[in-house]
Amino acid sequence: MTNTLYEHYDIKVRPKIDLIDSVRSQGVQDLALPAIAVIGDQSSGKSSVLEALSGVALPRGSGIVTRCPLELKMSRKKNGGEWSGKIKYKGHEEEIEYPADVEKKIREAQNHLAGNGVNISEDLITLEIASPNVPDLTLIDLPGITRVPVQGQREDIGEIIKKLIWTYIKKKETINLVVVPCTVDIATTEALKMAQEVDPDGERTLGVLTKPDLVDKGTEETVVKIVHNEVIQLKKGFMIVRCRGQKEITENKSLSDFKKTENKYFKNHYQPLYEEGLATVPKLAERLTLELVHHIDNYLPELRKQIEEKLAQTQVELKKCALDRRLIQDGEMTFSLL
Repeated sequence: MTNTLYEHYDIKVRPKIDLIDSVRSQGVQDLALPAIAVIGDQSSGKSSVLEALSGVALPRGSGIVTRCPLELKMSRKKNGGEWSGKIKYKGHEEEIEYPADVEKKIREAQNHLAGNGVNISEDLITLEIASPNVPDLTLIDLPGITRVPVQGQREDIGEIIKKLIWTYIKKKETINLVVVPCTVDIATTEALKMAQEVDPDGERTLGVLTKPDLVDKGTEETVVKIVHNEVIQLKKGFMIVRCRGQKEITENKSLSDFKKTENKYFKNHYQPLYEEGLATVPKLAERLTLELVHHIDNYLPELRKQIEEKLAQTQVELKKCALDRRLIQDGEMTFSLL
């Protein structure tokens, strides 16, 4: 991204995202706030996409690795500056000194909220990251959809996860980012089905394809058709990324170094998508930021109305409390005279 575009973001984008984040941080749960919710079936590559966007390693592994909703608040530092992080959950707040500590801190938070094991909690974890190398963006990562419970999980874990996801994606203020691997039949993806149920016209759903390097030879044309919105139509369309796989992680290839690998891959394999700006993580980051800000612009009048109504309601309740207090004081005074 050019310096000119960064300056545009600093002036136009960051204040709007900060506004929504500050309202959300006040714990006003009944206000409908614009957000981007990230959903996907298990093993969809969702964690890899979030890692690539944030530049930090997140919990990985088989089974459910996202066991609580994770609000990922990223702020780009102007003119360089040191990386900084903070994690918050249920009355706990802690600075994170190094990026390498993020995964451990998230696991600790999940264990505290959902218990040690494989169950989930609806309690929110907030991770704040400030760095010169992240976009101005806030995402809410939700547990991956599972069909079969593993040992130690409730039999209805799949329905519990869907119910949790539903509470976020059903809101008209939410953009749904659906992560789908290229290695599956997109029509059978549970996450996309859920998004279509709450957003049948696809007006607030953006699809992102992952793992293009793992598709069978000869099926690349199908991938291109999906990204071109020719298979399943979404108003916001699709994008495609390639993130670190297990091989690159084992080889200790850093997230920053892998950006070059991703660029080279798309230039060699899906060049039309690359040239159209529909491929790579940096392009996805730009698109998500602009989508979120556009969404905020659309909902600011409604949000202002909600806040004014909430304020008026609170003022009425405060006046009632003050009146009740005076009545109690008058009663106490009358009693003392008896």
